[in-house]
Amino acid sequence: MQKEMIFSSLLEAVPLPGLLITGENRILCANSAALLLFGNNVVGLAYISVLRHPAVLKAIEVTLGGQAEAKTRYTAALGDQDVTYDMTCRRVKIAKKNLILVCFRDVTDVEQATQMRRDFVANVSHELRTPMTSIRSFSEILRDAPGLTDADKTRYATIIHSETIRLTRLLDDLLDLSVLENGQVTLNQREGNLRDLLDLAVTTAQAGATRPLKVLRDPQAEDITLTSDLDRLVQVFINLVTNARKYCAADQPQLVISAQVTAQVLMIDFVDNGHGIDAGSEALIFEKFSRITGEGDGAGLGLAICREIMCRLGGEISFLGNVPGTAFRVQLPQSVLTRPAKDTGPVVGPAVGPVIGADTRS
Repeated sequence: MQKEMIFSSLLEAVPLPGLLITGENRILCANSAALLLFGNNVVGLAYISVLRHPAVLKAIEVTLGGQAEAKTRYTAALGDQDVTYDMTCRRVKIAKKNLILVCFRDVTDVEQATQMRRDFVANVSHELRTPMTSIRSFSEILRDAPGLTDADKTRYATIIHSETIRLTRLLDDLLDLSVLENGQVTLNQREGNLRDLLDLAVTTAQAGATRPLKVLRDPQAEDITLTSDLDRLVQVFINLVTNARKYCAADQPQLVISAQVTAQVLMIDFVDNGHGIDAGSEALIFEKFSRITGEGDGAGLGLAICREIMCRLGGEISFLGNVPGTAFRVQLPQSVLTRPAKDTGPVVGPAVGPVIGADTRS
């Protein structure tokens, strides 16, 4: 009994869920973290009745057979979630007794981060491959194909030029997103008027558009002076207006931009009259490389960049659910207002459904 108390005390000092297994294949003791993981009644049981994963059993078996150490990684269901563990088995001798120390380290976050990196690399590779393939193919045609007409040469050169612009835009977006995510961006704080910022965003987003988008605004409500990184804020506005112009499927596309001020926040809503976004896709709206509509030539980075920008500006961008059309809300704390703005009262208008995808990081 005294030895078991020594074993338990030593095991309790291990900062991971840990078990000690005897040569008789039974669990001699378990620390508090292990009891939380496997239950309070595991001591004295055969380890095979508690640890049932084949990789875990194999690691313990080879260690009991004389191997000094064995490791494995496995995934187990814990409630309604999958959890990934790194498990280490090691032969130890405590108080002249040969035992097997088994420890479990939760590496779910590490595994998820690794998978995210794999997905990111795969997506980047795909997005880069498409324009590069076009550039290579049409440049080879220009180089090798005899008898091309001037019209053909112009057409192929135009395709190469367009794909080069697309490739440059993708690389710029990737660099911008990387800088924002790593917190390396330097904010250029200056004073400006919200109406002027929206004027610039709408003009820029509509430039060269072959498909008209009617934009409805209230200039008087937009007469708000604020201090922020105005260039970054305009970048968010341009993305939202451009998305409405590209993806609003109404016969007569229309975008309503409205500004409201409450005691806490400045809100700018962008609501179009399209078909909206499928409920099953709402969780993906702000994910990198997500293209909800399956249309357009973008890489699906725009809204991810917008989310990072708003985070750096101390605000957030949200998708408003259960609203006719597609609706986004940009919010900034009232502290950005250079002079006090009139409180327009309770939030009304498009904010009638749940807010999806709001970034609340500080």
